[in-house]
Amino acid sequence: MERRQFLGLALSTAAAPLAARTLPTIGVQLYTLRTVLPKKADETLKALEEMGFREAEVIGGQMDITWPALEKTKIKPVSLHLDTRLFTADKGQLPGKLEDAAKRGFEYVVCPYIAPQDRGGPEVMKRLGDTLNEAGTACEKIGLKLAYHNHAFEFEPAAGGGTLLDVLLKEADPNLVFLELDVMWVQVAGLTPADIIAKYGRRTHLMHLKNVASMEKRYNEQVPRESFREVGDGVIDMAATLRAAAKAGVKHYFVEQDHTPGDPLESLRKSIGYLKKLDY
Repeated sequence: MERRQFLGLALSTAAAPLAARTLPTIGVQLYTLRTVLPKKADETLKALEEMGFREAEVIGGQMDITWPALEKTKIKPVSLHLDTRLFTADKGQLPGKLEDAAKRGFEYVVCPYIAPQDRGGPEVMKRLGDTLNEAGTACEKIGLKLAYHNHAFEFEPAAGGGTLLDVLLKEADPNLVFLELDVMWVQVAGLTPADIIAKYGRRTHLMHLKNVASMEKRYNEQVPRESFREVGDGVIDMAATLRAAAKAGVKHYFVEQDHTPGDPLESLRKSIGYLKKLDY
């Protein structure tokens, strides 16, 4: 190839826009449907499959209701939220729950929530990190992975620098305890989800996708019900969030909405419809 042709080809390639991309696989957090599933599990799971959801995160407390209906679909059960007490006060029951999760084909189990009365400063978070290390070791032995799901309180500044989540993740073994980042609660704490994803990088394996209305930052869950929004309706820049997540290597994405203005299935339909069209 002549030098002039080579330079022309190189310049045209450099000037070409990056290929647009959309999420290849979209999952759903079934907590969104916690009031619906007990009444019509089969119908609900079938509707999710028809919408295009291909993965699911299941609530441990509704396993008996959810599992038979889930098995009738092609939706893959990827992650399981277990009762937090299994990681703390009721540790003796955890091995059986982990064995059951592994047998059902789950890849992850998640410690989903720390109750306000159990929260505290850096020392409390360090102890929680040690607790999660124990659970993460038990998970690793049977082929599971453990993740921790955040709310807003973990982003409160900690004495000595950083945030409470920084303290937790420093104490927790990065090879045993991963992060399920809930982008809405990051925003509630006054931070930018894309920045937090970049900060924790490849430690973030799972992600909750949802949005929120503009509000003053807070380090608690006292968010008005009407402020919870579908993925495409709120203050979070979802395209920037997904670009950061792709760079960090996030493995699974679950659409969730804690509260919906009406039928939660319709809210999920709006969210996945938005995601299917979103080029990032």
